[in-house]
Amino acid sequence: MMKTAGLLIRISSVLLLVFLTHHPTLAFLPRSFGISTSKTHKIITREAILATTAAVCRAQALREGRNFVQPNPLTVDSLAAACSSPDGAKGFQMSIDTIVNNNAGVDLGRTFFNPVYHFDNERFVEARSLITNGSKTVKDSINEKSYEAARVKLGEILHTLQDFYSHSNWIELKNSAPYSNLIKPETQVENVADSATPTCRNCNGNDCTDNILPEILEQKKLTSGYYSQWISKPNGKCSHGGLTDATSYIQPKGGINKDSYSASHGHLHEAAANLAIAATRELLEDIRKAVSDPGFLRLMGLTQSSVLCFVIDTTGSMSDDIAEVQRITSKIINSRNGTTKQPSEYFLVPFNDPDYGPLTSTTDPEEFKSKIGALIPHDGGDTPEMSLSGLQLALTRTPKRSEIFVFTDADAKDTWLKSTVMALIERTKSVVNFMLTNALSARRRRSIGNSQNDQQQSSSARLSNPSNEIYQELAQASGGQAIEVTKATLPQATSIIVDTSSSSLVTVLQAVRNPAKAENFTFFVDSSLQNLTIYITCNSPNYIITSPTGVSQRSSELSGALGTINKVGNFHAVHPNISDQTGEWLISIDSTQPYTVKVVGKSGIDFLFEFIEIVDGPHPSYAVLKSRPKANSNVTLMVTMVGGEGVRPTEIALVETATSKSYNVTVENFESDQFIATFPSVPAGEFQVRVVGEISSTRASTGPFQRQTSTQLRASSVTVTVQIDAGTLTPGRSLTLPFTVSTNGSGGVFNIRVSNDRSFQMTDFPSTLTLETGGSVNGTVTLTAPGNTPSGTDVTLTIEAEAPGETDFNYAVLRISVVTPVTDITPPVCEIVSVNANCSGNCSLLWWDLSANITDRNGSGIQRVEVSQGLGTLNTSTVLDGGVNVTLVFYAASCCSPQVELVVVDSAGNVGSCSRSVTVEVSTTTSPTSTPANTTTTTTASLDTVTNGAERHPSLPVFLWFTVGFILLYQFMQL
Repeated sequence: MMKTAGLLIRISSVLLLVFLTHHPTLAFLPRSFGISTSKTHKIITREAILATTAAVCRAQALREGRNFVQPNPLTVDSLAAACSSPDGAKGFQMSIDTIVNNNAGVDLGRTFFNPVYHFDNERFVEARSLITNGSKTVKDSINEKSYEAARVKLGEILHTLQDFYSHSNWIELKNSAPYSNLIKPETQVENVADSATPTCRNCNGNDCTDNILPEILEQKKLTSGYYSQWISKPNGKCSHGGLTDATSYIQPKGGINKDSYSASHGHLHEAAANLAIAATRELLEDIRKAVSDPGFLRLMGLTQSSVLCFVIDTTGSMSDDIAEVQRITSKIINSRNGTTKQPSEYFLVPFNDPDYGPLTSTTDPEEFKSKIGALIPHDGGDTPEMSLSGLQLALTRTPKRSEIFVFTDADAKDTWLKSTVMALIERTKSVVNFMLTNALSARRRRSIGNSQNDQQQSSSARLSNPSNEIYQELAQASGGQAIEVTKATLPQATSIIVDTSSSSLVTVLQAVRNPAKAENFTFFVDSSLQNLTIYITCNSPNYIITSPTGVSQRSSELSGALGTINKVGNFHAVHPNISDQTGEWLISIDSTQPYTVKVVGKSGIDFLFEFIEIVDGPHPSYAVLKSRPKANSNVTLMVTMVGGEGVRPTEIALVETATSKSYNVTVENFESDQFIATFPSVPAGEFQVRVVGEISSTRASTGPFQRQTSTQLRASSVTVTVQIDAGTLTPGRSLTLPFTVSTNGSGGVFNIRVSNDRSFQMTDFPSTLTLETGGSVNGTVTLTAPGNTPSGTDVTLTIEAEAPGETDFNYAVLRISVVTPVTDITPPVCEIVSVNANCSGNCSLLWWDLSANITDRNGSGIQRVEVSQGLGTLNTSTVLDGGVNVTLVFYAASCCSPQVELVVVDSAGNVGSCSRSVTVEVSTTTSPTSTPANTTTTTTASLDTVTNGAERHPSLPVFLWFTVGFILLYQFMQL
C-alpha cells in the first residue's frame, strides 16, 4: 500500500512539474503566487548594487573634494545623476539587467536541478566553492576589461549566495549578519550536520514554523533542505518544501525554504531577504576592493557614456580615409575633452589581408589619437579585405549598444562571416555605419559586362557598387547607414560620427522600403528630445518634411524654413532648427529607388528590451534568449524603461521594417520600471520594437513619447540551444560544449558554422546536421584556449545553423571566460606598526601618521596598496626581510580626516585590509551665556564631518621630506 501511495505521489509531482513547465503564463509574475510583496532575486540584487555603488560614488566625491548627496529614493537614474554621470544611466541599467538576468538563469536548465547552485541537500562546501571560484573569475575578467563576462558570472554566483539565506537554517539559528566564510576561500564552512544526523520533524499540519529539530538549533548545526522532483532524501532530513518538491511529502514532511512569504518558513522571508542583501553587498565590496573603485564603476557601466569605435581598412589606398579618421577623431576629442560628452572609452580595430586586429581600447583620448596617428597604409594586392573579421572583433569587444564606424574602399573577402556578424549585431544591439569610398574606385571596381550589369540593376540600384550590398544589409540590420562617397567628399559624410557618438542618442522612427514606394511617415517628438536629426539614405530621393506647426521644406532646399540639409553621395542628413519641435511630424517620400529613413535625437528617456522564455516551477523565473525568437509561437518581450519613475509605456509593438505594420498587445507591469508584453505571433520578416508611452513628472513637461529600436530583428523556425552554464576554459585545456539544433519547420540538411573571436582552436563539430521535419539533432564543439591565455580573458563563441536553401538561420552566442585554477587563496596581511597623532586644536593645521607592514608570505605577491577610506597621502616601498618581501607603508593625513582603511590586493585577487582612527580634540571658545569660556571639547571625528577639499589639504613640503627620510632610514636599517 505504501509503495502504491509513494508511486502515486511521485507520478503526481512529475505531472505537476510538466504542467507548470508547459503553462508559463500561470506563475511567472510574483502575484500569480499571491506573493506580490516578496523580495525576489532581482530586487535583492538591485538594492545591493545601488547601495554599494552609492558608497563608491560617495568615496570618490570625498577624495575629489566634491559634495555627494545620496538620492532618495535610490534609483538607477537618480544615482547616475548623483554620481555626476547622468549620461551613464542607460549603461548602468544595462549592466544591472545583465547581472539580474544571469541571476535568474540559474533557476533554469541543468543548474535548476543541481543542488550545489542553490545550497540545497546540505551541499555547503561545493556551493561555497562555486562562489569563491566565481568571484575570482569576476575579478580576473574585470582586470582584463572583460566586463560583460564579469557581469554574467557575477549574476550566477549572486544567485547561489542569496539562496543560502533562504534555503539553509542560518536565519533559524538566530544569526543577524551574513556568513562571511561563504566568500572567503581561506576559511571553512563550519559545523555542518553530517549525512547521518536527522535535522527535521514533521510539520504540524500546514504549520512548519518549528519543524527543525531543537537539538540542531541548540548545537548551531548548519543544514539545508533537500529538493527533488522524485521521492528521495536521507532519513530525517529537512525538505526544501513546495508543490514541486516531492521530498516534502514524505517524512519528515514539510519544508524550510524562505523564498517568499507563502513558503514553508515564509514568516522568516523578510529576515532572509535582508541578510541576502547584506551578503550581496559584502561580496560586491570585496570585488570593489580587489579591482579598485574605477574598475567597479566600469563593471556597473556607470562610467560608460558613449564609446568611439573605428574599424579601419589599412591597405595602401586608404591614406585619405585614415587622414579623415584622424581629423574627425581630433575634432570630437578636442571639442568634448573634459565635458560630460567625452567618450568613456575608445576602440580601434585595423584590418588588412590576411591580417586584422589587434583591438586597442583605451580611456585616454590622447593615446587614442596617437594610435590612429600611427596607422600606416600598406599592402593590399588583391581587391577584397578582411573587413567582417575586423567588425566581428569590434562587436564582441565593445559594450552593448555601441556605435561602430567601418572605413573601407574594398569588398569583403570574409563573406562567410556575414551571418556571424548578423548574429552579433542582433545580440549586442550595436549600430554599424559603413563609410564606403569604393563606389568610383578604379582599383576596386569589378569589370562587369553591360548585359550582366543590366540584370543586376534592379536588385542593386540602391548602391553604386553592387559588391557593397553585404555592407548595406549589415548596416540596415543594425539600424546604421551604408554611405557611399568619394574620397574627396568623405569629410562631409563623417559629420554623422559627431551626431551619433552619444550615449543619450535615441531612435524615434526607422523604416526601410525595398522595393521603393511613395509613402508618408509620421512620428512624435516629445519635450525631452533635443538635437532632432533625420537621416535618409537613397541615391535620388524626393521628400518633404513638415513640422507640427506646418513649416515644410523640400529635399531640393538645402537651407530653408525648417533647417539645413546636408547631402553627400547617397546620404542625406536633415537638421531642423526651428524653436518649437514638440508634436507630430510628417515625412512624405516619393522615390523610385530603395531607401531608408531614420529619425534620432538626444534624450534621457529610452527603453531596453530582451526576448525571454518564462519557466515555472518552485522558483518561477525567466531566461533571456541568446538567439532569435521562435517563429509561429508565443513570444514574450521584457521592456525596461530608462528615464525615471514618471516614464511608463502605454503600448509595446512589433513593427514590420518593410511595411510599418504593427503588432500590438497589452502591456503588463512586472516590477517597477520593467514591463512584459506577450505576442501570440511575430512578423514573418524583419521587425523592430516600438514603445509609446507617457511622461509624467513634476519637474519636466508631461506628454506622450515614442521610441523605436535601431536593430532589425527576425524570428526563426530553427533553434540552436546550448546548456546555460557553459563553464569556464582553463588555459591549455579544452572544453566540450553540447548543443542542439531543432526546427519546427521543414527538415533536411542544415549547414553548421562555428566561430570565435579569439581564433581559439575548435574541433569535433559537424559541418552539417540532418533534421527531420519538426525534429532535433545534437552536436558538440570542443574549444581549446592556448596555454598562455591571461586569466580573465573571455571568448565569444557563435554556433549557427542554416536551413536548406539558405532560407532561414539561427544561432547561439556564448561568452566563455578563461580562468587559471585557484592556487593562492590566502589574503595578504596588513599590520599597523605605529601611529603618531597629536590632534588637539585646529584640525586643519594638524597632522597624524601611521606606518604599516604588508606581506603576502608565499602567496602570489602584492599587486596593489591603496587607501579605501581616508584623505591622506600614501607612500610605499619594498624590502626583503628574511627572504620575504615586505611592503612598507607610510600614511599621513590631516587631523580633519581621522580615519583610514588600507586595502591590499595580491595578484590572485585576494583582499586584505587594516584600518585605524584617531581621536580629535577640538578647542573651542564659547559664549559665557551657554558654557564657561575656554572650555575644551574632545570629539572623535567621523568621515561624515570632513570639510571640502580646499580646507583639507594645506601644503606639506616639510612633512613629505619627513616621510621620504623615514622610509630611507628604515631601508638602511634593514641592510
